Amino acid sequence: MPLLRVLIALFSLLFGYSSPVVAAADRQATWDLQSERIELSRFVDYWPEPDLPTGIEAITDLDPQRWTPNQSESLSLGYGNSAYWFRVAVKNPTDEAIMPLMEIAYPVLDRIEVFINPESSSAEPLVLGDKLPFHARPIQHRNFVVPLTLAAGEQTWVYLRVETTSSMQVPLILWEQNNFLAAEQARSIFQGFYYGIILVMVLYNLFVFMAVKERSFLHYVGYITAMPLFLASLHGVAFQYLWPQAIWWNDQAITVFLNLALVFGGTFSIRFINVSPTNHPFLNRWAVGVVVAAAVLAFAGLMVPYKYLILPTILLAFIACSTMLVLSIVRWVQQDPAARYYTFAWVFMLFGGMVLALSKFTVLPRNLLTENATQVGSALGVILLSIALADRLEREKKRVFETQQRLIREERKARMAQEKSLQVQREANTQLEERVQQRTQDLEHLNEQLLELSATDALTRLKNRGHFDRIFQSAVVRAYRYEEPLSLLVLDIDHFKKFNDTYGHLVGDDCLKMVSQCIQKFITRSQDLAARYGGEEFVVLLPDTPMNGALRVAERIRMEIEKTAFPVSGDVLHLTVSVGVCSLSPAKADATKDIFKWADQALYEAKGQGRNRVVAWNMDGQPINPLFTGLSR
Repeated sequence: MPLLRVLIALFSLLFGYSSPVVAAADRQATWDLQSERIELSRFVDYWPEPDLPTGIEAITDLDPQRWTPNQSESLSLGYGNSAYWFRVAVKNPTDEAIMPLMEIAYPVLDRIEVFINPESSSAEPLVLGDKLPFHARPIQHRNFVVPLTLAAGEQTWVYLRVETTSSMQVPLILWEQNNFLAAEQARSIFQGFYYGIILVMVLYNLFVFMAVKERSFLHYVGYITAMPLFLASLHGVAFQYLWPQAIWWNDQAITVFLNLALVFGGTFSIRFINVSPTNHPFLNRWAVGVVVAAAVLAFAGLMVPYKYLILPTILLAFIACSTMLVLSIVRWVQQDPAARYYTFAWVFMLFGGMVLALSKFTVLPRNLLTENATQVGSALGVILLSIALADRLEREKKRVFETQQRLIREERKARMAQEKSLQVQREANTQLEERVQQRTQDLEHLNEQLLELSATDALTRLKNRGHFDRIFQSAVVRAYRYEEPLSLLVLDIDHFKKFNDTYGHLVGDDCLKMVSQCIQKFITRSQDLAARYGGEEFVVLLPDTPMNGALRVAERIRMEIEKTAFPVSGDVLHLTVSVGVCSLSPAKADATKDIFKWADQALYEAKGQGRNRVVAWNMDGQPINPLFTGLSR
């Protein structure tokens, strides 16, 4: 049943159906319990107010002969500077009070003062209009809706004083409340369907523009964005949902968005159907002039009041629509494929715009068809233009594809012609490349060997001091940047000079090799580094390793060297080493000298304490001499 009620309401809105319960003889509308909807326009009398405002007391005492009966189905008096008074009588013949809704279905009226039974009531008038914030309305609706109370068996007089800078249209509709809600559902469905189409088209064409970078799509997006914003401003939807507090902007938005629609529609048309200074110099200058005029009016809409701009804007819109239609026909005659869809689209848009303009000038009656002709026409036009853009894009893709195919065929022929002449050169180049590649590989291998030799100590096969210095500097910088701990071990063989003097340099060299082998056993990570720093001194760099881990490694190296037997001339000797450890997170990027100094001081402390031990240096300047038993990193 709710769906049936909505369909009936939509049918009545489209074809002007109203309840037959009227009494036209005495220009009095009759409303009873069975009434659903009455167009009150044919029961309305109106009187143009003189230059000086007239109070309600003078209006109620006005000679009935001075009131002008409205004889048409719509109440539209066109543009003018005068305020108008309207009156209508509604009879309730029943013995129950009835509370219908009276809708003033034109949302751009500036100020409306509603008086109900002013002869018998001294109540203040209800003031409506788009010069007031949206929330000031008694019923939150894009049109002006007034709740009435019709006393049982009595006649109710409703007086309205209306002043506006837009067209003086005062469509009055009396609604039964449930039927009003059903009709509003139908209108909301229509509005939602229209704006849904526009939103889909905007997003679709915006995505296409981002994909193909064709500026015609961007101009088109501007047009189909400005046009629905103009219609939303005209129909009160924007005032209800977008800027309900922006009273000044609500007036100006109509002219601004209409002129922007003309600007983007004109630039799109010029590009899309190729009306250039070369092929159509006069039409191009004319179209550009229309676009410039629309841009000037759009800018003026931010400063000049609505009443001075609306008539020039409507006239320019009519000229612009007619111009675009002429352009499309000319290009169609010249067999431009894009002009076919374009012409039909502009026929729909021009029809909608003309119907709306003629209704504003009272040439056509105001009803749902005339009020929404622009929406229907623009929706159909938008769909057709989107099809035209898609067709153009498809033709461009086809043309590019055919061009590519032709170029591919020509390239294939040229390649086949050159194939024989290049065959010998290819073979020679292949042999030359193989030789060059082989030589390059040999050189790379030699370079790797040279780099390895230059970075390796020849005796111990550990990295040398130069390589260590470079890696040490990089490790300090990294530890400083990422605030990671860095550990340095400095090892020295105890009493090595005496050992060397006693057994000779050759045995001393074997001793150094043995120590380096013991150190290498505990360098297990790729980022760790062991190097011979000089003479009997070794260094171990442990990035991302805290103090505990460094001490464990140092103690294991010390223990490994101590337990390793070293045979010399029939004797078995055991060497020992002293180890200084420094672990910290560097406070600066060039802390290498400080870290090495502190590790070296820890080494001297280990020697001073009797050698064969590990001593760590902390930031307090106090050495740490830990003992380890079975610990692992």
